Amino acid sequence: MFLETLWKVWTEILDVLGLDVSNMSQYFSPASVASSPARALMLVGVIVLAYWFLSLTLGFTFSLLHVVFGRFFWVVRVVLFSMSCVYILHKHQGEPENAALPLCFVVAVYFMTGPMGWYWRGGPSGPSVEEKLEHLENQVRLLNIRLNRVLESLDRANGK
Repeated sequence: MFLETLWKVWTEILDVLGLDVSNMSQYFSPASVASSPARALMLVGVIVLAYWFLSLTLGFTFSLLHVVFGRFFWVVRVVLFSMSCVYILHKHQGEPENAALPLCFVVAVYFMTGPMGWYWRGGPSGPSVEEKLEHLENQVRLLNIRLNRVLESLDRANGK
């Protein structure tokens, strides 16, 4: 059942990308893979390759969008997410059970490209951990100095 679901998601993704998947079904359908261990191994290789390509493509695309749009990248992300959901819902009009898997995939991609993604973190050009710690230490020193000044002024006011 799990393999059937993954197969449907994969064919939907390829269909959305405009690729003809009818020829692939004879090689990689769960029924044909169950009968041949060599096809199962080839399917695992294809899945790993597809995952690598998808992560590479998503990483490059969203890092490019992040560079182009800068601080407004989150707006572009939300717009792309919304347009994808509307497209899927429009494509599966009247068949909401068929729209569930592609929508789950779009939501997963949306969260994968969120603040936990690699392009949100400081790259080699960003500040290092040591520089960030030094900056935080400087802020703590400044706050301590300000706190001491406030305490001294309170002591002077109480002494008068």
